Amino acid sequence: MEQTSAFITIIGRPNVGKSSLMNKILGQKVAIVSDKPQTTRTKIMGIKTENENQLVFIDTPGFHRARNELDKNMNKAVSDGMSEVDIAVLVVEAKPKFALSEDSLPPAEAELITELKKRKLKAVLVINKIDMLERKEELLSIITMYSKSFSFETVIPLSAKTGDGVDILLSELKKYSKPSVHYFPDTDVTDQPEKVMVAEMIREKLLRTLDKEVPHGIAVDLERFFERDTKDGEPIVEIEATIICERDSHKGIIIGKGGAMLKRIGSMARHDIEAFFGIKASVKLWVKVKEDWRNRQGLIHTFGLD
Repeated sequence: MEQTSAFITIIGRPNVGKSSLMNKILGQKVAIVSDKPQTTRTKIMGIKTENENQLVFIDTPGFHRARNELDKNMNKAVSDGMSEVDIAVLVVEAKPKFALSEDSLPPAEAELITELKKRKLKAVLVINKIDMLERKEELLSIITMYSKSFSFETVIPLSAKTGDGVDILLSELKKYSKPSVHYFPDTDVTDQPEKVMVAEMIREKLLRTLDKEVPHGIAVDLERFFERDTKDGEPIVEIEATIICERDSHKGIIIGKGGAMLKRIGSMARHDIEAFFGIKASVKLWVKVKEDWRNRQGLIHTFGLD
C-alpha cells in the first residue's frame, strides 16, 4: 500500500483542552495538562502512525492577549503552527466560561478565524467537553454561531476526557492525508527531546500544585540529565533542575515550609519520570529568582521558549 500523511494543527484559546485532545488521540501523554491557562508554551508535535497512514499533530499554545515577550512568542507559535498544514482543528468549549453572543465571536476565536481565512486553510470545528453538558441541545447555539463565521469542513462534538467522539474526529482527519513518505519513524509519538519532556513534567507538577499567579512566572531549566548504573547494576536516570521564578515571595511559596512543597513537587515529578522511562529516577530541584524573565528574550531563548 502507498504511504500517506497529513499535518494537522490544533488551535484555540487557553484551557479548551487542546493538549488533552492530542494526548487522547495518541493514546499516551506527550503534552502536559493542567487547569491553569497557558500550560502549553511552545509547539509540540504528536505523531500517530497506523499502518501506511501517518498523522502529525501540532499542539499550539492557547491564543490570548499578549502581556509580555513570552506571550508574544506563544502567539507567534500559534501562527507558525498554521503554516504549511493540511487542515486545522479549532477547539472550543461546550460550556464556555464567558457569555456568548450570536452577533460576534469572542476576540480570541475571531482572530484565529481571521487567520484561517487569510491563509485559506481548511478547518474542522471541535466542540470539546460535551461531558459537562446537561442537555445536548445546548450545542446547537454554539454550532450556529461558529458556522456563521466560517465554513468549517465539519463540526464534531466530543470529550477529550472520556474519549467520546474522538474516533469520529480521527476518521475525519484521515480524509486529508495525501500520498507521501512518513516524515517521522513509525514508532515515534512526539518530536520532543527527552530533556524537554522531563522539564515539562516538572513544570506540570508546579502548575498543579501552586495557586494563583505564581505558575505563570515559572520556567524549568534542566541542568543535568544522564543515565547511569547503581552499585547493584540497576539503571537510574539522574536529573537536576532549577525552577526559575520572578519574585522572592514566589520562591518561598515554591520551597514551602521546611522545603515541604519543593520535596512534594520533586516526588510527584519523579513518579511520572520513572513511568515514562521505565527505570528509577533521582530528581533534585533548586529555585532561583530572575526578575521579569518573561520580558527578557535571552532568558526566553535559554529556556527554549522562543
